[in-house]
Amino acid sequence: MRNAVALVVIAGALAVGCAGPTRVTYSPTRVTYSNVTPDKPEIISATVTRPSGAGPFPAAVLLHGCGGVSAQLERWARWLADRGYVGMVIDSFGPRQVKGDCAPEAPDDIPITARLDDAFGALRWLQAQPWVRGDRVGAVGFSQGGAFAMAVINGPSLERAARRGVKIPQPGFAAGVGVYPGGCPSLIPQLAIKPLLVLIGAADDWTLPKFCEQMVESMKSRGADARIVLFPGAYHYFDVEGQKLEVLDYVGNDNKPGGRGATVGYQPEAAAGAYREVELFFGQHLKR
Repeated sequence: MRNAVALVVIAGALAVGCAGPTRVTYSPTRVTYSNVTPDKPEIISATVTRPSGAGPFPAAVLLHGCGGVSAQLERWARWLADRGYVGMVIDSFGPRQVKGDCAPEAPDDIPITARLDDAFGALRWLQAQPWVRGDRVGAVGFSQGGAFAMAVINGPSLERAARRGVKIPQPGFAAGVGVYPGGCPSLIPQLAIKPLLVLIGAADDWTLPKFCEQMVESMKSRGADARIVLFPGAYHYFDVEGQKLEVLDYVGNDNKPGGRGATVGYQPEAAAGAYREVELFFGQHLKR
């Protein structure tokens, strides 16, 4: 299933979320790094936004959806930096010349394993920086990216990566956040081994909340530190500022007749709730 986002770009300052200490942040810096694909590593690009000061700071890797990197991810990175985290937005599509149109059968799709390898390469790069706390790096992913933010802390996913020969930087990601994530159905029988937070709109018809609820409950029943927050009346892209309520009829969606179409729309209350939940979650698991 194409569980993914074509995140809509809307300019503007990020002002939604919990009130917190305002910090002077460095302007986003463009970097490149090598991912962890065995034998054939690829060069991936990213932007890094960090707080002022020497650090070391906790950090978060931000993973885009099927539409590629958007202004909304950069706003999230700035919001994180304002609260004392390094925000690293990785671009898995640009270096590979992937269009990122969220079509049901995109001819330029990349292997699922590539995005996992990109995330671990970003973790390795962050751990090499003297201003990053290498044992306090989280992952935040949106729609398709949410699936990978969950996979990087999922025990069976890590085992499969190791069997491919991937050398996972230790101690791995400290926590994961999936925002309207794809991949929940396939993860129901699996198990997060680090704290997991799922944020999703109760009205989402692209990545159905019922599957994410089942996943979280299944993992919790087997000892996982997992939690889900549903936002009433919210659809996909509920955090994308300025996104009007509409149906995107061109995107792939196995939940719809004909396999296309998804409802999207910004909801300020849900967006504010998501920022609040992430601030509390990372404050507990990355700053302690």
